[in-house]
Amino acid sequence: MKRVFYNSLGTEEMYGLIREVMPAGYKLVTLETDEDEERCQKIQNCEVAIVAAKPMTSSIIKAAGALQLVHHQGVGYHDTVDTQSLIDSGIRLALTPAGTTIGVAEHTVLLALAAAKRLAFADSELRQGRWHINSLRPVSLEIHGKTVGYIGFGMIGQAAAERFKVFGTTGLYFDPYAAPDKARDERLGVKPAGFDELLVDSDIISIHTPLTEDTHHLISFDQFEMMKPTAILVNTARGPVVHEQALVMALSSGQILAAGIDVFESEPVSPDNPLCCLENIVMTPHISAGTVDALMGKMRSLFENVERFFRGEPLENEINLTD
Repeated sequence: MKRVFYNSLGTEEMYGLIREVMPAGYKLVTLETDEDEERCQKIQNCEVAIVAAKPMTSSIIKAAGALQLVHHQGVGYHDTVDTQSLIDSGIRLALTPAGTTIGVAEHTVLLALAAAKRLAFADSELRQGRWHINSLRPVSLEIHGKTVGYIGFGMIGQAAAERFKVFGTTGLYFDPYAAPDKARDERLGVKPAGFDELLVDSDIISIHTPLTEDTHHLISFDQFEMMKPTAILVNTARGPVVHEQALVMALSSGQILAAGIDVFESEPVSPDNPLCCLENIVMTPHISAGTVDALMGKMRSLFENVERFFRGEPLENEINLTD
């Protein structure tokens, strides 16, 4: 019986969904608290660990005496796995692109639409008896005819572009790792652009880049100054890609029109975070890939890969930790 440790605290209902797709011969080891002390105790005899948003730190990895494989249930491992500790312990790492792309792309469009129409504020005000039938018109936009700028143009950025195009948008993308593809770009209605050009010309700026040393605070005070006063910023990637204090200033001063944010510099978000006081932001708690469809798709793909691992076959979507 192989033991699989789930590093994030979930609900019994969620754990039950994971167990539904686990192959025979595996046992899911779960948490009752969100304390690292419990993580270190429960991971000790587990051969596999599944990582989601909760980071797998060096202390947890060092406590894992039987661990052979860490499998991220998404793709953003840079800020969630201590890769040096994996290297030191000879533990392999694989990712799960399946199941992430559609949910995040749909959520990106959702946040853009909601921010453009001040949806969260309108809903809150209506529930308190305030009827903003006309007062939101001057600050509400349609996304038809707008230019969407994609910072990062991998699978998720491209899926978002495909969905935005249905609304009649055109697009720019900046991604030093994505080579231009004429047929793809024509199909999606996008073209490559320089980083500054994208910031200046885009009506909606959507972030789809991992968190690395190079992308930390990629969007900060200077970048907000370059954006249109009617611009909408959407972030479904990683919170620290955006300097949160700069975002607060840009939104509160009218430097940009609105934002739709699913990820934050510190999670969970404190109620006294100044973003919570702003009318022109829509916020969700890191749930862009948080659907039952995504979870089941991820887990099926993940356990197929785990089975490959124990059969001695090549892993799919493995990260080469020696590079």
